[in-house]
Amino acid sequence: MIRAILRFSGRLLLSLAVVLTALWACLALWFQLPGPAFVKVGAGVLWAGFGLAAIALLWRGRAGRALLSYVVGFAMLLAWWGTILPSQDRVWADDVSRQLRARVDGSIVTMENVRNFEWRSDTDYTQRWETRRYDLDRLRTVDVSLSYWTGPAIAHTLVSFGFDDGKFVTFSIEIRKERGESFSSVGGFFRQFETSLVAADEHDILRVRTNVRGEDVYMYRVRLPQPEMRSLFLAYLGEADALVRAPSFYNTLTANCTTIVYALAKRIVPGLPMDYRLLASGYLPDYLYDVGGLTPGYDMQALRAAGRITERAIATDKTPGADFSQAIRQGLPGAALKAAP
Repeated sequence: MIRAILRFSGRLLLSLAVVLTALWACLALWFQLPGPAFVKVGAGVLWAGFGLAAIALLWRGRAGRALLSYVVGFAMLLAWWGTILPSQDRVWADDVSRQLRARVDGSIVTMENVRNFEWRSDTDYTQRWETRRYDLDRLRTVDVSLSYWTGPAIAHTLVSFGFDDGKFVTFSIEIRKERGESFSSVGGFFRQFETSLVAADEHDILRVRTNVRGEDVYMYRVRLPQPEMRSLFLAYLGEADALVRAPSFYNTLTANCTTIVYALAKRIVPGLPMDYRLLASGYLPDYLYDVGGLTPGYDMQALRAAGRITERAIATDKTPGADFSQAIRQGLPGAALKAAP
């Protein structure tokens, strides 16, 4: 009796392993196999049939033959998967066509390819790539923005650095999509996208989300000593340099806009705890609040209400010449001291 139960349990676990690996294989073939859709579908159907045949043989008492054939086949698939490498040479979408390059001379940072597009719609825009200089001795603030487009758990994370001369620059870890591509959270698990680090003017990278794409954006002032702000800024530049030297794949779970920010911050502030809210990025502000990283004297509800910049951003379109960065920070907790003109 016990032997029968163990045999049944073993077959059940092995069948589950085949089902899960077959599902992964079918998705990998869909996202990465060259050729038209019918070729991808056909390959997926064949692999699904292969998996079902292995399970059938397993339950008929031919476990050795079933598992050997499936393991060999899956090993061959993994060998093919290992040949898929990230690239710098694709026909990139305009907004990620250039890579950030920076030079540091003492406290002065010169950044090439800072994006400052004028967006009228997602397909109608004026391209501007600029060279800008920032004095790290004048760095005063760090703000984290969360842009929501599909429920409370999923958001895009952006980090803005402010200087006492009124300058702001925002860093954003994004997919480096090809022309005509759009984001797919599932595709992000299957090497569909390379990683891009964009440095941009807030009037570009925040406004396109609130005023053009209809996303809901919240901003929070982060508590960091000036030396740690400086180190975090330089860590972003280091990440940008690494991506110029060697491209890497974006991963929806392990290498996304929030997990990379966490990895950078952890180098500056050792001991930051790992937390599920780093994966469910929409809850990142709650995580920062719990570790004491946001403006003190407010509860999370008040910080969230005052940090919603969507309506303030939209209103700037009705006020030509308005300072976008200052306007979206009106009433932001911790931003009462304005940058010097």
